Amino acid sequence: REEGAAQLGLLIELLRIASERARAEVSALMPGYTHLQRAQPVRWSHWVLNHAAGWQRDSSRLREALVRVNEMPLGAGALAGNPFAIDREALAADLGFARPMPNSLDAVTDRDFILEFSSWATMLMVHLSKFAEDLIVFGTAEFGFVTFSDAYSTGSSLMPQKKNPDALELLRGKCARVLGNHTTLLCMMKGLPTAYNKDMQEDKRALFDTAATTRAAIQIAAGVLSTLTIRPERMRAALSAPLLATDLSDYLVLRGMPFREAHHVVGSAVKLAEDRSCELPELSLSDLRTLSTLFEADVAEVWDYDKAAERRDATGGTSTRAVLEQADKIDSFIQSVGADAKK
Repeated sequence: REEGAAQLGLLIELLRIASERARAEVSALMPGYTHLQRAQPVRWSHWVLNHAAGWQRDSSRLREALVRVNEMPLGAGALAGNPFAIDREALAADLGFARPMPNSLDAVTDRDFILEFSSWATMLMVHLSKFAEDLIVFGTAEFGFVTFSDAYSTGSSLMPQKKNPDALELLRGKCARVLGNHTTLLCMMKGLPTAYNKDMQEDKRALFDTAATTRAAIQIAAGVLSTLTIRPERMRAALSAPLLATDLSDYLVLRGMPFREAHHVVGSAVKLAEDRSCELPELSLSDLRTLSTLFEADVAEVWDYDKAAERRDATGGTSTRAVLEQADKIDSFIQSVGADAKK
């Protein structure tokens, strides 16, 4: 319970760093990716808060788990309880538990408190691994979106020009370790008959190793995120006209065309631009009107990356307002955790 509460505190600090960076750097635009291919313009802050959303769920799951595991097994005996009329409720209160476990046999055989922590840790590490992988890619010379602090990167033993994201690579690798520990625990428990079996002593290594790994991993992720430097000019330079093809479809949809038809029309526009070896914005209005008479002179407003991000103003979107609203929700969650901790 103490370890879980400590790691919840570390997660809250990671969320605080994410929220602060999102607010401070909300103007930075970059390509969003699907299949690792450029897709649509998004804000750097939107990317940060995407990972923060997963960490918030991790925090919520841990809070819920800490409530469930706050049960005392003491007084269960070997499996059948004890004959000494011990007041287990009073004993639980004295020892800081919310309640005694209600069944003595379950108290002996149960390892859900370990499995639940391990399950939480596995999901957390998957989220941290995805975060690490994104940043590793963004930090390559091919992308150049971010540079890492010397405290979280190292040089090469052979090539003096290298600056390797070792901390992030270790985050990614440690995910496999924690996942392996969780598999060990599940396989250990799945075939055991009820009550105690010696197999259960194997839970200690997996649990302690996982707890130590996640504690370090959260702090490393926080350190990387708080010390990296973004390069907004490189992010913006990576934006290109094809990222606004969906906005061109949206333009037609807003004028009454069904999306399936708009998708086909814009696909034809993309093909026309390719045939002419030009970019989509270089097609004239008359060119576009050969594909649909819904195109008017105001179609030129589509070719603006900032406006494209601002148009997505619904909850969870990429507009400045929507992104700051996401940060507000993270901050509210942080405050609620702090209020609960004081109770």
